[in-house]
Amino acid sequence: MFMESVWTGVKRLVPGIGVAAAYDRRWLWADLRAGVVLTAVLIPVGMGYAQASGLPAHTGLYATIVPLLVYAFVGPSRILVLGPDSALAPILLAAIVPLAAGDEQRAVALAGLLAVMVGVLLVFGGALRLGFVTDLLSVPIRTGYLNALALVVMVSQLPALLGVDVDADGPLGQVTGVVAGLAGGEAVPTAASLGLGSLAVILAFRCVPRRRWSGAKVTGIIVAVAAAVAVTVVWQLQDEVPVVGSMPRGLPAPALGGLMWADVGILAGPAAAVALIAFADTTTISRALSARRGEAVGGNQEMAGLGIANIAGGLLGGFPVSASGSRTPVAEQAGSKTQLTGVVGAAMIVVFMLGAPGATEFLPEAVLAAVVITAALGFLDVGHYVRLWQMDRTDAVLATAAFLGVFFVGVLEGVGLAIGLAFVAFAVRAWRPYRTELGLMRGRRGYHDRRRHPDAERVPGILILRFDAPLFFVNGGLFNQWVRQAVQRAVRENRGSDREPLGTLVLASEPITDLDTTAAEELVDLDDWLASRGITLVFAELKGPVKDTLERYGLNGRFTDERFAPTVGAAVDAITGELRKDIEGTPDV
Repeated sequence: MFMESVWTGVKRLVPGIGVAAAYDRRWLWADLRAGVVLTAVLIPVGMGYAQASGLPAHTGLYATIVPLLVYAFVGPSRILVLGPDSALAPILLAAIVPLAAGDEQRAVALAGLLAVMVGVLLVFGGALRLGFVTDLLSVPIRTGYLNALALVVMVSQLPALLGVDVDADGPLGQVTGVVAGLAGGEAVPTAASLGLGSLAVILAFRCVPRRRWSGAKVTGIIVAVAAAVAVTVVWQLQDEVPVVGSMPRGLPAPALGGLMWADVGILAGPAAAVALIAFADTTTISRALSARRGEAVGGNQEMAGLGIANIAGGLLGGFPVSASGSRTPVAEQAGSKTQLTGVVGAAMIVVFMLGAPGATEFLPEAVLAAVVITAALGFLDVGHYVRLWQMDRTDAVLATAAFLGVFFVGVLEGVGLAIGLAFVAFAVRAWRPYRTELGLMRGRRGYHDRRRHPDAERVPGILILRFDAPLFFVNGGLFNQWVRQAVQRAVRENRGSDREPLGTLVLASEPITDLDTTAAEELVDLDDWLASRGITLVFAELKGPVKDTLERYGLNGRFTDERFAPTVGAAVDAITGELRKDIEGTPDV
């Protein structure tokens, strides 16, 4: 029994061991084949995102090899592919390049430090079960920042794609610089031809219907890269166009020299932002995969696994990574069954770096730019943005704010602005929630919204109101004012008629899920105001925890048991002293 519990604990902490112990040999060929196919994408995309992050191309391979191997053991998802990602590239570029000041080795060290810091935050977050923090990145915010990130990444690759030397910061500066360079004839026609040609090839293959050829996306990248290298070699273009150059021969190794404690403080903000965005992307992809495959993946375990992978990658020459929305589908479509696919992919990259590091000597940077641009295109989702405008204008405004903030100000500032606006939107919605009066509809059970059902009647002597939100400091005053106005309106309508005077206010309290001290004071003030007019406040369907809150605030002496009813109907029956007789099956008593 003891050994069984230990084994269960080991499998929970290191899921890859459990998968290996129960590995089905029939999966082997599928995992090997998927790993080989995946490698064809991992190499050019990894190098491309490294350069998009302002880092040497080979660091993109280090940031692919190590996290893939580590995640295969500690990650809970079987086929999730980790690696450099377009959602993180702009943050890395903005955080590291200014600190490095042109020193390539320092840039690599800072990137490694940032990855370690991100990993530590994620591991602690997983241990403290903080997976819920990604809820801050709501669908509108994610829509806005992913669309903006896609454009930021694509704009950042335009100079390399067209062979234009641009010395400018920010997307607008880069666009202006590219336009000025093209107008001034500064572009390198050969580089532009290779870049645009590669882009056209990759996009052409992507247009092949998936039902006809699921491997078209991978094949397009392979064809574009191979063709560009062949053209460069045959026509000896390496001196005419910028090329990646040979990779350093060897395995990932520590590269954290020259760091200072001050760097930790400077990178604290970017580390928190990268951790949040990386985990949000990873959990989104992981949940989608687990739902399709009928697996259960815990968010906190995913957070810890991603954190450990980032720490390992940062210690060995890499930079922050997350799950890849472009490479994970490649593995899935290639038939991947387990984490062995990622291990094979990492091993193939190692073989490449040890056996053929010179293969990239003739790879034009313009081609890598084309690869990155096509990968970033996968994050553009204009259709979802349009649907947001059709469904909810507030959410659409949040998406727009995130988009504009990320694109024009910066990734961190833009996401922070959008999150702040989301809280404002939440407060506004809670401040002015839906509120209505309920009435009786003859022959129909329950009490119904009189705004939606004008034929619903007010019960003589009773006013039934419903406020659809928790009561707290933001809306307590509004609630008090709205109830008073509703009571005064009901009193005016009764004046001069033979209707029974208003004597009871029934508050349909089911939507009220919380109550703070400010709202409690407003409630006391309202109860005093009602009592001065001979009206009794009765709570119907108030939840037990909220009732406990009233007691904790010392209001149980004021709001005694007879002021509470299990349902609106029960409250009305108790006030009128008789049961409803207008519904079939209701006892006639």
